[in-house]
Amino acid sequence: MSAPQKSIARIFRGTPRNLAFLAKRLREGELVGVPTETVYGLAADALNARACREIFVAKGRPPTDPLIVHIHSLSELAQIAVANPLALKLAKKFWPGPLTLVLPKTRAVPAVVSAGLPSVAVRMPAHPLFRRLLKLTGRPLAAPSANLFGYISPTTAEHVRDGLGRKIGYILEGGAADIGLESTILDLRNPARPRLLRPGSISRKNLTRVLGQAIAWRGRRSSPSAGAQLAPGLLLRHYSPRTPLVLHKRLTVAQVQRSAPDEAWLFIARPAGRVRKNMFWLDPRGDLRGAAHRLFAQLRTLDGAGYLRIHVEQASGEGPADAINDRLRRAAAR
Repeated sequence: MSAPQKSIARIFRGTPRNLAFLAKRLREGELVGVPTETVYGLAADALNARACREIFVAKGRPPTDPLIVHIHSLSELAQIAVANPLALKLAKKFWPGPLTLVLPKTRAVPAVVSAGLPSVAVRMPAHPLFRRLLKLTGRPLAAPSANLFGYISPTTAEHVRDGLGRKIGYILEGGAADIGLESTILDLRNPARPRLLRPGSISRKNLTRVLGQAIAWRGRRSSPSAGAQLAPGLLLRHYSPRTPLVLHKRLTVAQVQRSAPDEAWLFIARPAGRVRKNMFWLDPRGDLRGAAHRLFAQLRTLDGAGYLRIHVEQASGEGPADAINDRLRRAAAR
């Protein structure tokens, strides 16, 4: 006799009563899908090792990939990490917001959160509902993206339920994620040598301007594929649809016209001329922030449409283009 199937996760509106209920669930060691301004996360009490291990089980996430710890206020940072003056300078400028800092961790952070490393990734999110939930819970919350490990990150509550709906019980509805790509991650363990680990909506140029010193970028070639990771999102293959993804520096309408109709073509901007049914775009005018906002949702749609391959155009320029192309290169890696 087969085991009974677990019921599907319930999506909760952000009412005061629901937020209090979800905060209690988190304090008791349960998992909750939560909205952030970047993507949806799968939250647990960051100081509860057992609860954090459940994140890895639900996602099928390897223990070598650490979690980001989310805090509500700057006064909570000292509980989690050993901050230096540069970290505090950036925190005061960009928090709450989509910037994650990697710093030496305190003893309060369980080893499971940091993949056994003596450092921790930490940020203060800006999404108002998640901030209210953090305050009500009264604990820092570990929260990687709320999807099966390696798949396209979720940007809506329905995306979370589609992927993890039978593995978790609760999802907080917070609307579509505003940014649509994960946070920028900066390694500040050695303040004399800051390193950009993952590009995001806060650009390397903006960080350099605030710090007043150069920031190294590890780049895609040095992305590790095995062993404990310094921060999430660094694996060579990540954010991947099940449908094979093919990257192109540029796409043209002529390429589409020569292709079979069972292949999808995803442009950054709406192409000029006649549009075929298998042609798609991320932003009508090619605005890169709009493209970043829609990238993961569009990839999910195309992945479920039965195409044999998805051809995607890379973004040009810097800033948002760096973040978009970083996700696309990892999504296309084999």
